[in-house]
Amino acid sequence: MSESPRSTGNPVHQNVTFPSSAATAHGYLALPPAGRGPGVIVIQEWWGLTDHIADVTRRLAEEGFVALAPDLYGGNVAHDSQEALRLMRDLPVRRGVELLSGAVDYLLDRPEVTSDSVGAVGFCMGGGFVLYLAAAEPRVGAAVPFYGVIQGDLPDFSGLRAEILGHYGERDESIPLESLGELRQKIKEQSGIDADLRTYPAGHAFFNDGRPEAHDPHASEKAWSSTVEFLHRRLT
Repeated sequence: MSESPRSTGNPVHQNVTFPSSAATAHGYLALPPAGRGPGVIVIQEWWGLTDHIADVTRRLAEEGFVALAPDLYGGNVAHDSQEALRLMRDLPVRRGVELLSGAVDYLLDRPEVTSDSVGAVGFCMGGGFVLYLAAAEPRVGAAVPFYGVIQGDLPDFSGLRAEILGHYGERDESIPLESLGELRQKIKEQSGIDADLRTYPAGHAFFNDGRPEAHDPHASEKAWSSTVEFLHRRLT
């Protein structure tokens, strides 16, 4: 298991396309050194499929996973928060889930993927989409939202099959700590699953090492180590 949350090796990676809801979607795929492994979907922040998300995808590949980051914005990347907000609002939740479900199809159809279900790891907007996807898609077996922002109402978790490991910052003004209790309770009532929602003495986006004003190395290392262990335990 890697001790550092930064990429150090050279996994095989490539840009890919796949069908999604009668359209063609794009993504970034990284294969592990062994060439085969469990499948994991990496879901972007509101900025888009940035270098940081591509790096996280490669890190997961180094840990033994076949990792795919779908491009939810079709090639667009935001350069400021106003543009990021506009891009996020222009992506309806239903359309995002449809695209991500296509990514699940694509990943599980690849011969390199050894698991019958996939993991989903997402950040900020992508963390919210992890929960929406897991609630709608029974082939998600492990869900890891990092400071997941829910857009609108909480999803219906009655069809949830995934175990959940969540990572949140205690100083994150966009996600009040009391909302985690509501989230945990709704998941338990509707699915019977006890969500493991962990908090750290950090703010929003603490895992994003491309943003030094937000990044917290200690919280990142703890969250990363537990995420890798959780994904291996659930998917292998």
